[in-house]
Amino acid sequence: MKNELNEALDLLEKEKNIKREIILEALQNALIHTYKKNYKDEQEDVDIRVDSKTGEIKVISKRLVVEEYSEDAEVNEILLEDAKKLKAKAAVGDIIEVEILPKNFGRIAAGTAKQIILQKIREAEREQLLHDYNISEGDIITGMVDRIERVDSRKRGDEEQAVPSKPKYNVIFKIDKAEVVMSSRGQIIGETYSHGAKFLLYIMDVNSSPKGTFIQVSRTEPQFVVKLFEREVPEIKDGIVEIKSISREPGVRSKIAVYSNDSDVEPIGACVGNRGARVNAVVEELCGEKIDIVNYSENPEEFIAAALLPAQVTQVIVNEESLENGKKEAVVTVDESQLSLAIGKAGLNAKLAARLTGWKIDIKSTSAYLQEMKENAITED
Repeated sequence: MKNELNEALDLLEKEKNIKREIILEALQNALIHTYKKNYKDEQEDVDIRVDSKTGEIKVISKRLVVEEYSEDAEVNEILLEDAKKLKAKAAVGDIIEVEILPKNFGRIAAGTAKQIILQKIREAEREQLLHDYNISEGDIITGMVDRIERVDSRKRGDEEQAVPSKPKYNVIFKIDKAEVVMSSRGQIIGETYSHGAKFLLYIMDVNSSPKGTFIQVSRTEPQFVVKLFEREVPEIKDGIVEIKSISREPGVRSKIAVYSNDSDVEPIGACVGNRGARVNAVVEELCGEKIDIVNYSENPEEFIAAALLPAQVTQVIVNEESLENGKKEAVVTVDESQLSLAIGKAGLNAKLAARLTGWKIDIKSTSAYLQEMKENAITED
């Protein structure tokens, strides 16, 4: 095995520019873990060493030199007469190293070495890909639709559904010579992807697999909206305006909370732009997805009220008892005419506001809340 490993290390160093020391260190750590897992019944104090020049793997057992074996630690001990055969000056109480060959360890070591080498190759390819295209996770890139691949969602753990209501597809984009993959989860509902069409894409991850390295992208991530605003709003890119939080229902509605570090810069106005040019550019990229831009505030009453826009809030009552229990709960009252707007279709506005603020929000009409308070007061009396 050592010759094969040595040849593989030489090849990787020349062709993949992976230093053999990096692979050997990873291999040595992995072999120690593998040994402990597969030989856990043998309580030996072992060390595993991989020769950096030859690739030879040795299992070293550290043993205490004794005159007679004790009853409970025989495997970690060696008789003085045997120790002297290995080290002439060995004495009782010394710790000496003994090379051992556990049963089947050669086969296990070969399999582990293969896994480590493949892992390092994938990591090197991943880093090279990021370097070649000057990208990193969290960036936005432009990709051109190359093809669409149908995915059987019942056979894939990451797309598992009991009974798919419609076919699922991966969209494969090209950026130069590299392929990027967008699963159904990354696709905005209602968007169509025709061959040759160009889209802005958010880089989720750069994955390595036995089949190669590919970039996973998305258009549904909340951070995609953040990155789009960074492109359109110089004040965000410069750090003057911050997007403090975001909640999103892809293709339907997003809410972003913004804050200005400069009293002369109004954060909502900066994000909206002259005649809505900036926010409209983002909305257009997101296929008409509605975007609510609200002011962030450290004051929970102000922040919750802003988060429920476009509904007009009458009052926000923070549940102080919930705060003492480590929770964030509040009751919001609105006029009857604003109730459906505050809750939103299928509860969407309330749900997005809760995600944006991090508070559990209970929305009631003012009349219903007052009636509830009156009934509680009567009950207490």
